[in-house]
Amino acid sequence: MSQARPSPVANAPAHHGDYPGRLGQLRAQMDALGVDVVLVPRADAYQGEYVADADARLRWLTGFSGSAGFAAVTRERAGVFIDGRYRVQVKAETDPAYFTPVPWPETTLAAWLREALPEGGRVGFDPWLHTMREVQELEEALTGADIALVPIPNPIDSIWHDRPDTPVGSVRLHDDAVAGATAAEKRARLGAELDKAGQAAAVLTLPDSISWLLNIRGSDLPSNPVVQAFAILEADGHVALFTDPAKFGDEVRAALGNSVSILPLAGFTPALQALSGPVRLDPGSAPQAVATLLTEIGTEIAEGQDPAVMPKAMKNAAEIEGMRAAHLRDAVAMVRVLHWLDTSPPGTLTEMAVVRHLSQLRREAGCIDQSFATIAGSGPNGALPHHHPTEAADRTLSSGELLVLDSGGQYEVGTTDITRTIPIGEVLVEARDPYTRVLRGMIAISRVRFPRGIAGRDIDPLARQFLWAAGLDYDHGTGHGVGAAMCVHEGPVRISRVSGIPLAPGMILSNEPGYYREGAFGIRIENLCVVTELGRDASPDGRDMLGFETITWAPIDRRLIDIGQMAPEEIAWLDAYHAGVRERLQDAVEGEVRDWLLAATAPLEG
Repeated sequence: MSQARPSPVANAPAHHGDYPGRLGQLRAQMDALGVDVVLVPRADAYQGEYVADADARLRWLTGFSGSAGFAAVTRERAGVFIDGRYRVQVKAETDPAYFTPVPWPETTLAAWLREALPEGGRVGFDPWLHTMREVQELEEALTGADIALVPIPNPIDSIWHDRPDTPVGSVRLHDDAVAGATAAEKRARLGAELDKAGQAAAVLTLPDSISWLLNIRGSDLPSNPVVQAFAILEADGHVALFTDPAKFGDEVRAALGNSVSILPLAGFTPALQALSGPVRLDPGSAPQAVATLLTEIGTEIAEGQDPAVMPKAMKNAAEIEGMRAAHLRDAVAMVRVLHWLDTSPPGTLTEMAVVRHLSQLRREAGCIDQSFATIAGSGPNGALPHHHPTEAADRTLSSGELLVLDSGGQYEVGTTDITRTIPIGEVLVEARDPYTRVLRGMIAISRVRFPRGIAGRDIDPLARQFLWAAGLDYDHGTGHGVGAAMCVHEGPVRISRVSGIPLAPGMILSNEPGYYREGAFGIRIENLCVVTELGRDASPDGRDMLGFETITWAPIDRRLIDIGQMAPEEIAWLDAYHAGVRERLQDAVEGEVRDWLLAATAPLEG
């Protein structure tokens, strides 16, 4: 899955809301609040990738449903800021009579505000929806512009009269054996780190950090099994958890014990006011409102990374084993759907039929939820990296087209994410060259060895090198972190141009280069891989070397490969990968599916 995704309604018919009326009401609120601009982020207070319907303020105001972006509204204009993944989608979902797409980050918010407010002005923002870092960086970028950032009550909430209810999903325990450590052990470990740093407590605002720390999983959001909550972790290991207590049954309460207090969300602010410092806040995820509150009462803030982020990213042996097991279950569903696609006559299936069938096959494999809404883009829809078909906007798979199928599952033991590009019927000749270049980039990442200390940005060019040689590229990162029975997009590690975080053993990332030709086709191939230790023996100079272990097992379509482009070592890697697929799965499927698997994983030159 490429770096971020929109909600499942991404391709629903656009302009089905009273957007002019909503803009008018918002501008009336701006007058009442005394501001010249209002910022409407896509994020909620928890800063997660997915937001509940109750927090989808950007979608409600503009119609844009992408998973990244924001709006800035003045009395005369309304800009919707989107990156390269959403340039086409935003045009389909927003009304150009009222909303103007703004290419971001090419055009920064600060530059846009300077142009929109040449005489200076007041920019209203909800401090619960913007992180400390966002506010600080925007203030610095506006230095000298006589433009002030003004915290205000959220103006959307006051005019959104049919706003959905906040979700209250039940909480379940995550098996300690699968987690590799008990919640008590994690709390003690992180609390000891705070104590060593001379910090009394840390405020946790990321639901996946909290869910990982307490070995709990939730159902507040689709696909992401997290509990939406805030928490305060004290140096002695005690945790105060702020959410709706109705989510917690007796079994979960008993397992958490007396060292975890479950309190109403309304108690969060009073608890912050009662803290003694220093208190750790992560400027990249903590809402500005939390920092402002602590500052106003004189509590010392120690800026630092959320203490759960790196331990969560560096999976232990039990978590990695669970992820391997989840991928083997998932591979059975993938082989069955690939066989089904390959043996169904062109023109008989639609994108939604693929989504439904794959979902059914995953359920049969033990999947408890999808890890994101399935991307199934055929023909020109494949050129939209995040195309989600709907019943209202379905498309038939026709001969001579490509299907980009990007999907994943949530299993009790792990999370999967896989993309395959499949030719439908007659092979599209003009796609052979870019497909092979994408495949070679994926293989380059799979095979790379690198010294400890190398970051995602250092190896990202390896995936793009063959595309660059032909003047091609793609507008998303090459890989994202993946949680263990958790969020399919997990920070902070990435394989991308902007990620300076060193890769470390136990991190699980996607490896998914792509190519998209607008109006024609898309290509993406994705496996997940674990950073592994190769040791100093792997280097004649005694350098501490790392590499990747691939944990995704499903055939990579060979019909689009231009074998003349492939180097011998690349062919050897692909043949070895397919031998691994065959070995692991041939006894898990039967009959025609098994016969298809054996043929699909035969040596490339065999």
